[in-house]
Amino acid sequence: MKIFRLFTPLLLAIVVALCFAPAAWAFCGFYVAKADTKLYNKASQVVIARNGDRTVLTMANDFQGEVKDFAMVVPVPTVIQKEQVRVAEPKIIERLDAFSAPRLVEYFDSDPCAPLYDYDRPQALPAPPPSNESGRARGDDSLGVTVEARFNVGEYDILILSAKESGGLETWLQRNGYKIPRGAKQLLKPYIRSSMKFFVAKVNLDKFEKSGYQYLRPLQISYQSPRFMLPIRLGMINATTEQDLIVYILSAEGQAEITNYRTVKIPSDANIPLFVKNEFGEFYKSMFQTVYTKEDKKVGFLEYAWDMGNCDPCSADPLTPEELKQAGVFWLDENSASDVPAPPNFRRPFPGSNVFISRLHVRYTRDKFPEDLIFQQTGNRDSFQGRYVLQHPFQGELKCQAGREYKRSLPKRFEQEAQTLAKLTNWNIQDIRNKMKLSVSNLRFSWWENLLSWFGLY
Repeated sequence: MKIFRLFTPLLLAIVVALCFAPAAWAFCGFYVAKADTKLYNKASQVVIARNGDRTVLTMANDFQGEVKDFAMVVPVPTVIQKEQVRVAEPKIIERLDAFSAPRLVEYFDSDPCAPLYDYDRPQALPAPPPSNESGRARGDDSLGVTVEARFNVGEYDILILSAKESGGLETWLQRNGYKIPRGAKQLLKPYIRSSMKFFVAKVNLDKFEKSGYQYLRPLQISYQSPRFMLPIRLGMINATTEQDLIVYILSAEGQAEITNYRTVKIPSDANIPLFVKNEFGEFYKSMFQTVYTKEDKKVGFLEYAWDMGNCDPCSADPLTPEELKQAGVFWLDENSASDVPAPPNFRRPFPGSNVFISRLHVRYTRDKFPEDLIFQQTGNRDSFQGRYVLQHPFQGELKCQAGREYKRSLPKRFEQEAQTLAKLTNWNIQDIRNKMKLSVSNLRFSWWENLLSWFGLY
């Protein structure tokens, strides 16, 4: 059976919105487009809901291939029981992606000759048992592998294993039909030294065919541990290119960050030329690659940080309390959530607002990210988003002194937008200017030809 788009766990080898937020955060712009995970050929996605030492981990990524070949090995800090595992719907991850994706917005200049009222002023943004079970068990003992638990959840057969040495675990997995890549032995060794267990899943073909699903659903694991980490090294075993990983961390406290690598905010709040509206995907990919290279390819990027009770501008509606629970948020109904101190004058408009989302984007290779990701929650509830602005010039007649000054200011503004775009993306500045010429020539101004001549585009 060939599956063309499967949502499967990462760690295998792991509207426009107008002034939605409170006035102090008012944006009053138009949301145009977003840079979601569809931009990348392979973008693994993980949702981590964390409060105290309790974690709910949801894993999904695009898997291409035969379902019978799918297997997943995930290091976990404790033995996981059946009641701690469930299957989740891909829609929840899609919703988180849409809500937190970097976004393109646009403003339209007002008439500089019209009276300026307060509301016009811009505001700051803030496996089934084997047939020879007894004989196989004796072999397991000789390899130092113990089956701590065995159960089925949805379309998955799941084992929880412990091991004494990596070679024995690698041999055990191969003998039991798990197609793991070469080189697993060395990468498994550190987890065994740390006494971690192994969550091992493969597809029960009979159950999958009976389910009627055309994709493998994400798996969600709940556990309690002081370790707040995400194992990514197994995902590098047979990777031939850089891997993109999007981590959505849902917290009752505030922003989450990576502690063993630097966490850097993605460049944001940049005014860019109007033609980028039709090339936003290419713009964001180029910009991300540029800053990723500038940072020596070994940092994690914060793309979004916001209270989930609101958004400004909204590229998707905030998740409902029910959707947040499906994403693993287990504290919505607990009194302990109200014990989390809030900043002064902080308003919680509805239950989702004791959930703070951090979207972290990591592009990694084995040499630049040799360690698993270690996170920490902070009390920082400052809002941040990857946000890029199109500023449309006013197109009416300009007969007043303020209008004439506005007109004279536009060439400098356009050149600054071109320079900003070139710096962010490494695109050729002259190509950018040529595209701007085509873009602005479609605008109808009684005085536009003179302006273009002044700007050097004629």
